[in-house]
Formats: sequence, C-alpha cells, structure tokens
Amino acid sequence: MTSIGVCGKDSVVVVTQKKVPVTDARTLVSQARNEAAEFRFRYGYEMPVNVLAQWIADKSQVYTQHAYMRPLGVVAMVLGFDDEFGPCLYKCDPAGHFLGHKATSSGLKEQEVINFFEKKMKNNPDFTYEESIQAMAVVVFSVRHKDFKASEIEVGVVKQDNPVFRVLSTEEIDEHLTAISESLIESSHI
Repeated sequence: MTSIGVCGKDSVVVVTQKKVPVTDARTLVSQARNEAAEFRFRYGYEMPVNVLAQWIADKSQVYTQHAYMRPLGVVAMVLGFDDEFGPCLYKCDPAGHFLGHKATSSGLKEQEVINFFEKKMKNNPDFTYEESIQAMAVVVFSVRHKDFKASEIEVGVVKQDNPVFRVLSTEEIDEHLTAISESLIESSHI
C-alpha cells in the first residue's frame, strides 16, 4: 500500500489504494475522534490539527515503552485546515515522531514518491487543489507502473472553502483522471 499526501495553498489532498482497513488504524482513528470530541467539549472549539497529530504521536510512543504492549503498526497522516496555519498535513509514525509536510508518502515506494515531490515542488511549493490532484495521479501511476481505475483508489480532501474532510466519489475521481489523461495527451502532441 502506498499512501500520499499533498498540502497545497488552498487544500490538502490524500490518496491511497483501496484495501480492507487495518485494525490498528481503526482503533487509533476511533480514539483520536474521541479525543477531538472531548477537546471540543472542554474548550469550545475544534482541536487544532497539530495538537491532534501530537496526541496521535504521543499515543503511539506510549505503546513502544512497555513490553506488554504491542506497538501500533500504522503510520497516520493527519490533515486539516487550521484557522491559524491554513492547510496542514502531518505524518505520525509508530515510534511517536510527527512532522509537518508539504508532501509526504508512506508504504511501498515511499522514497520514490518523496523524491518525485522534492523535484516537482522545488520551484513551486504551493500547489492549488487541481495541481495537487494532478500531481498525485501522476505519482500513483508512476508508482504502480500501470493504469489504474478510479474505483481502485480513495481520495480525501480538505479545501479552504469547505474545511470539512470528505472522500471524493468514484465519479469525481474519474473526472479528474480523465482531465489529467487528456492534458497529458495534448502536451505529448505539442
């Protein structure tokens, strides 16, 4: 499994291949949702993205301290839109580290994806929503080295104009893939 996240100037986009969820991931997500709800109840506003990422990293790190606890086998990407910092993307690993990223990846061929984004974002670090989706589709295609269908991937987005996480429908993903393939065909004819 390869998961990719890109933080642009007006959005954060993540993509992954569809697969049955891992139990560790479901447990961590459930606990993180509860913690975010308690934070909102206690303080009266939504939990900032960096605070949630810190909580996930701390939770993961605690599991590494005790011999009787099996470490969580999941790398979490936390994304959201923060009132202070704008679009945010954090990656939390099982050892308890968390870092903010403009683009990141986890899973198979992680380094290959990171190298692609280092080159792509060198001169233009702030992608728009459309540029983020296009770059991610190109990366997924190059990582898999074959065509893929919209039904084989999941795309989650948080946009500035609608800062609520949502998963794109298969039809929306297919529209983006069609537009990207058409633009690639046009650019190859020039």
